[in-house]
Amino acid sequence: MDDQEMQLKVKRVTDKFTESMYVLANEPSIALYRLQEHVRRSLPELVQHKTDMQSWEEQSQGAIYTVEYACSAVKSMVNSSLYFKSIDGLLKQAITMKEQIGASQGRSGVKPASNYSESPTHASSTAS
Repeated sequence: MDDQEMQLKVKRVTDKFTESMYVLANEPSIALYRLQEHVRRSLPELVQHKTDMQSWEEQSQGAIYTVEYACSAVKSMVNSSLYFKSIDGLLKQAITMKEQIGASQGRSGVKPASNYSESPTHASSTAS
């Protein structure tokens, strides 16, 4: 009976040892299989995210360019305020001169021309 117990214990130890060796021998291949499986499942999604990010980057670059262009346009408009003030002054002078001409024509009895779009050549050709 001693011999049978010893054989049973030896068999258990050798079975455990064999199982351990089998697990150790196959562990790297199982790990690599799991990695491959994971990459195969997640790679299409990662590629889609990368494509989306590149598209967003292009859109962002376009928006940044537009904003920079608008900022430079506004800065150049600030620099042109001197010209706008000059135009404003000239327009005010022109309005004043027109009012003076209108007032002097009204006093002298001359009827002011009401139709500015009619050219002198056109007016003479219709009169004949």
